[in-house]
Amino acid sequence: MNAPDRARTYRIGQIVPSSNTTMETEIPAMFRLREQTEPERFTFHSSRMRMHKVTPEELLAMNKEGLRCAAELADARVDVMSTACLVAIMAQGFGYHRTVESDFRRVSEAEGANPKVMTSAGALIYGLKKLGARKISLMAPYMKSLTDKVVAYIENEGIEVVDRICFEIPDNLAVGSRDPFRLLDDVKKLNVSGVDAIVLSACVQMPSLPAVQIAEDRLGVPVTSTAICTARQMLDLLHLDIDLKTCGALLRGANK
Repeated sequence: MNAPDRARTYRIGQIVPSSNTTMETEIPAMFRLREQTEPERFTFHSSRMRMHKVTPEELLAMNKEGLRCAAELADARVDVMSTACLVAIMAQGFGYHRTVESDFRRVSEAEGANPKVMTSAGALIYGLKKLGARKISLMAPYMKSLTDKVVAYIENEGIEVVDRICFEIPDNLAVGSRDPFRLLDDVKKLNVSGVDAIVLSACVQMPSLPAVQIAEDRLGVPVTSTAICTARQMLDLLHLDIDLKTCGALLRGANK
């Protein structure tokens, strides 16, 4: 009798702001949940860009390091690579995530690699469209001016933002230290009337994963986050099924 095939291991690469502590916890947490029922296994690899304060100046400077990071992840022959900062891309103008993805492909090919490439900014749009969401409300930790750019970016992709709450926290470490369960009280102040989905955290650094399913159960509307949308697009790019029960509608496998 032949020995059974060993489950494949996939390498997940992320380009992470130096002060970001959340995407390297929430993304693996979702993939580990999948490992409980599916044979594939995953390892996680990061390259970092310097950033302390979420300001237009620091975001622009950080973006200039993205190609170096893409080359480093290409060296590791990751199967998929993604940015792990939404606002840095959305603040640069409409459709900029497509430019970044094209640049990552070019850099990876120059290094002899061929990973699937994506961005967390593009993943939010991707995930919302998977949910069939035409109207959403969202919460974000950004200053108002940056939140306005995020809202405009999303609306330019054909999704109406009915309401938004921004917490105006400029320090990125403070964003990552925020208790995710506070969002369950925060969302009570958000206008969710008539929306198709709620983005509990539009920012990948603001923790939300433990609160997403609770919020969805309470509100009766699909609830997601940019981190969840990132995980979903990663899995779709790798052609891997997913059906998790505790991470909101987008990861329950009903959205093909």
